[in-house]
Amino acid sequence: MSVLSRYNLTIGNLPPGKNNSIYDIAGVRLGHVTLSDGPVQTGVSVIHTGPEHPFEHKCVAASHVFNGFGKSTGLVQLDELGQLETPIVLTNTLNVGTASQALVRHMLDLSPAIGETTGTVNPVVMECNDGAYLNDIRGMHVSESDVLTALAQRDESCEEGAIGAGTGMSCYELKGGLGSASRQIELSGQTYHVGCLALCNMGLLGDLLVDGRKVGQDILALRAQEAESQSELGSIILVLATDAPLSSRQLKRLCVRSGAGLARTGTQFGSGSGDIALAFSVANRIPHTPHASGLNNMQQIHEDRLDPFFRATIEASEEAILSCLFASQTTKGKHKRIRKSLADYWPLLS
Repeated sequence: MSVLSRYNLTIGNLPPGKNNSIYDIAGVRLGHVTLSDGPVQTGVSVIHTGPEHPFEHKCVAASHVFNGFGKSTGLVQLDELGQLETPIVLTNTLNVGTASQALVRHMLDLSPAIGETTGTVNPVVMECNDGAYLNDIRGMHVSESDVLTALAQRDESCEEGAIGAGTGMSCYELKGGLGSASRQIELSGQTYHVGCLALCNMGLLGDLLVDGRKVGQDILALRAQEAESQSELGSIILVLATDAPLSSRQLKRLCVRSGAGLARTGTQFGSGSGDIALAFSVANRIPHTPHASGLNNMQQIHEDRLDPFFRATIEASEEAILSCLFASQTTKGKHKRIRKSLADYWPLLS
């Protein structure tokens, strides 16, 4: 049962995949390390793109920056070549360097050729700032060992909420974290999927919309208080995965559409908010070593058939964010601050 179905909520019109998560993309798996102890509310999450060697069999990929107040690594080369050659690591802002170093060590262990008989590797690490409210971010508590532990894991179920990189995140001034959803598309007798994993750390409470309803305003009225802030200083990472054969240019178009799903939940893309999307396809693996012919034979869905994929992206992105809000449990962090879960408010609002 999906998180939102427990609250009798249905987002959009397209059917979800079997798992209604990024796990509906065959081979995609997550690994997490959660650090939750008083003022330490942080962690790391890893997205594995499949069972294949990520460097030897690269994924077609693209990214899009809605607002560039972010510290991600690896996106410049990813967009230049249209390729993803490592797992994706998610963590907090000040541990990006640590995560990048650990990811490089992981890839060197996987491939002795890197930096020796072939080029170097492009580690992709993405972040949100969990130090604004709950986490002692100055402590830089995520270690290389934590990242390597997460990289070694491939969880059988797609857990959501205050876990891994989402442990200390805030979303719409409520408890944020990780959320996921998926949608199915039927095309010429073939079933394709678009899955989204959202790391949510953005938004002002008064702006929150749940399936079009001004829930944030309802909560403010319930609290009988004003919003904490008038400026949005958070961030969000939207990772899209698909089993459809799409080019890097088409994947970038999906990234752009995920912003519509984000906007449907009420966010304003504030000046101080780092809002970034990354999309990859598992359908067309690119070999690191070229074939003797020097050619890659790759299918690609026609542009005139992309609209259902755009709709799927928007619906999955919107639901992933809302799923994060309902799945994330109330958390106490640094300075004894508390972020309450949307699930705690919901019975009072209904």
